[in-house]
Amino acid sequence: MGIQADTLEASYRAMQEKLSGIVPDIELRYKAELAFEINQIKKERGAIILGHNYMEPALFHSVPDVVGDSLELSRKAAETDADPIVFCGVRFMAETAKILNPDKTVLLPAKRAGCSLAESITADDVRELKARFPGVPVVTYINTYADVKAETDVCCTSGNAARVVNSFEDEAIIFLPDEYLAANVAQETGKKIIFPTRDVVTDPKPGIDYQIVGWHGRCEVHEKFTVEDIANVRAQFPDVLVLAHPECSPEVVAASDFSSSTSKMVDFVKESDKHHYLLLTECSMGDNIAAMAPEKEMVRLCSIRCPHMNEITLEDTLNALKNDEQIIDVPEEIRVKALRSVQRMLEI
Repeated sequence: MGIQADTLEASYRAMQEKLSGIVPDIELRYKAELAFEINQIKKERGAIILGHNYMEPALFHSVPDVVGDSLELSRKAAETDADPIVFCGVRFMAETAKILNPDKTVLLPAKRAGCSLAESITADDVRELKARFPGVPVVTYINTYADVKAETDVCCTSGNAARVVNSFEDEAIIFLPDEYLAANVAQETGKKIIFPTRDVVTDPKPGIDYQIVGWHGRCEVHEKFTVEDIANVRAQFPDVLVLAHPECSPEVVAASDFSSSTSKMVDFVKESDKHHYLLLTECSMGDNIAAMAPEKEMVRLCSIRCPHMNEITLEDTLNALKNDEQIIDVPEEIRVKALRSVQRMLEI
């Protein structure tokens, strides 16, 4: 991906063709200048830019070489020979790229770019759970920091979580840290879930009636969507197709028509013959799909921007490339342990 243009005007025209009606023209002209310079420097340095689906449209549709969800970007990070890797996503994603590429420079175009899910659990929390449930394997959502991944048996994404859980067959597992994703996976796989932080579990041993042990983390974006949001939209647009991210509550997922990873949501909209869509996920992704499928209508009743993804800008992406700003480092002891859980996810 990324715009291949020899002149600034050609870069602007390419962005205008894609984003007219989504990004105001005066903003587009300014951002086209940034995108053109980024693409020039990227080429000179032999860099690769990875862009998550939640990036703002002017960035998403101009400078990334690869776009997608965290699983797709993890795969590309594992395969690339490019150096440096500029990760337009939040910090845990850039850490994952570094885990897979210890000898390459990984740059994050933001000073912090945190995540409410990643910050809902620590490595100490995982160690405490493992002591409380001895011998129970740990499956950890990729939306976590490297030290948590280092305490994990296998990572997963929203798109492959059920498959990863089922790979343990009849074993009980600890699933961290998103309580809604865990509950949705439990429902999909037919497994009983407990939350030891809320449920009274006095005897956490193999004899207790559970297959999944959950945690209390939530995404601050997806937890805001409600069944009422869906009902209101269906009342106005009876033919609307509702897509909900699996980080939404089980009630919201049950009331929707489709639920999966962001990349599968993109494919679903592009391939379906339906006209009206409601996306219950980060609002920039709605803009990005609208640019990819202009013949479809995105219903904009629920638009919530992730404040952490919003920290990634074209200005800071340019600065990262120019000055090697915000170099991501993962201590080698943690990286090696975390690598095993990430590689197992990619294998599954």
